[in-house]
Amino acid sequence: MSEHNPIRVFVTHLFRSDADYLRVFEYLESVERFYYINVSEPDAKPSGGVESLKDELRRQIDASEIMVFLMPIWAEKRDRAEFMINAAKAMGKPILLIHAFGRTTVTPGDLSSRADDTVDWNEREIVDAIRRLARNEDTQRWEVIDFP
Repeated sequence: MSEHNPIRVFVTHLFRSDADYLRVFEYLESVERFYYINVSEPDAKPSGGVESLKDELRRQIDASEIMVFLMPIWAEKRDRAEFMINAAKAMGKPILLIHAFGRTTVTPGDLSSRADDTVDWNEREIVDAIRRLARNEDTQRWEVIDFP
C-alpha cells in the first residue's frame, strides 16, 4: 500500500452519513502513512425501489477491496445489512466488523461468525485489520508498555 496504490474501502451505510460512518474516517485519517480511497457513497441514494438500492450497494461493494461493517446497521436495518454481507461474501471481499461504539450492545454470534475479523474502536486495530484483510500486509507492530 502506498500513496499511489491506496486501499479501496467500503464502509456500510444506510444512504446517510451517521456518526459511526463519519467516525471511521476520523480514525483512518488519524493514522500516518495509511492511504485509502472511500468507495462508499451514502449520498448516492438512487430513486426507485429496493432493487435500485441493492444495485447501487452492489456497485459500491464491487469497487472495494474490503468492507468495514458497522454494528449499529445490523440492529437498525437487518435486511439491508444481510444483503451487504451476502454481496461482499459473493464477491470475495473480506469483512471487518467494528463493534458498536462504547460497546452498548452485544454482537450477535451469527454476525461475528460471518466477519473475517472483529475489532473495537481503536484506530491502530482498525488500520492493521484493514491492511491484513485487504492486502495481506502484516504490520508486525508491538505494543510497548512502560512500567513506572
